Amino acid sequence: MSGSIWVLIEDQEGIASTTSLELLSAAHHFASEVVGVAFSKDGERLAKSLEPYGLTRLYNVEAERSSLPGVVLSAAMADLVKGSAEPPRAILCAQSYTGRDTLARLSVKLDLPVLTNVVNLFEQDGELMAEHAIFGGEEIVTSNFTHQGVRLFGVRAKSFAVEESDARQVAVESVKVEGLGAIDGAKVVASYSEERSGPKLDEAAVVVSGGRGLGQPENYAMVEELAKLLNAAPGASRAIVDAGWVPYAYQVGQTGKTVKPNLYIAVGISGATQHMVGMKGSKNIVAINKDKDAPIFQIADLGVVGDAHKVLPKLIDALKQR
Repeated sequence: MSGSIWVLIEDQEGIASTTSLELLSAAHHFASEVVGVAFSKDGERLAKSLEPYGLTRLYNVEAERSSLPGVVLSAAMADLVKGSAEPPRAILCAQSYTGRDTLARLSVKLDLPVLTNVVNLFEQDGELMAEHAIFGGEEIVTSNFTHQGVRLFGVRAKSFAVEESDARQVAVESVKVEGLGAIDGAKVVASYSEERSGPKLDEAAVVVSGGRGLGQPENYAMVEELAKLLNAAPGASRAIVDAGWVPYAYQVGQTGKTVKPNLYIAVGISGATQHMVGMKGSKNIVAINKDKDAPIFQIADLGVVGDAHKVLPKLIDALKQR
């Protein structure tokens, strides 16, 4: 284990995103030094929140706040890599909007390939190897780079556990990015955050998801009520998101969010491969479905064969009585 690994730190109102912390935790297994790169309004505050995770240094990019993060982050990273006497062994970015945009631009600037959709990293003969889920998660393949130089990885959320390391003060170094010209032509004019009353879907300890088996859009209210009683986050299958029952932010699965809660309750969800990719890592899975042959029962720890319209009201009443 030698050299450094750089991690893209995504700032969420002064603290690092959970996925960024997952990448920091992973990086410590493969490098003697872990460095962060961020585009934050308050680099000192962000650095303070990262002290428990063993980060040695944080490069904080200074640029117009209206700039797209991927534009300034990729420019800053490229300059830092080219100007470094000892470039990083690898750069890890989350498979998020900002992470994908940054990696794509950085790949062009450094003329280097990228491995994306990574679900695990391990070391073999001194090389970093990546695992990827294919065919909707049915198979795992291993890949590696054959070029010399920095390795660029895009990593899926929930691929690694968040682990605190030796707490230390994080040195903050400001990096200025100027003169981007037309590349910085697109500007962020407004930002909106979806309202929610409970925990975030991809961070919740308990998730209750509904699917087409609920029958009608208004029946999703039972999922939301059960989630509220359990201090859980409500989720959904792609089928009812596409049907317009709930927003895309609720979607769990290959094209939605990946979740790994302590408890996942699937209500009226048959268990299409695309959905199970996003939740089969949950510690405990409870499935409620009237079809006893539904694929979801193959991975469920507890299966309830029954009509959700009858099961959920009784479960909700029992929780209210407690």
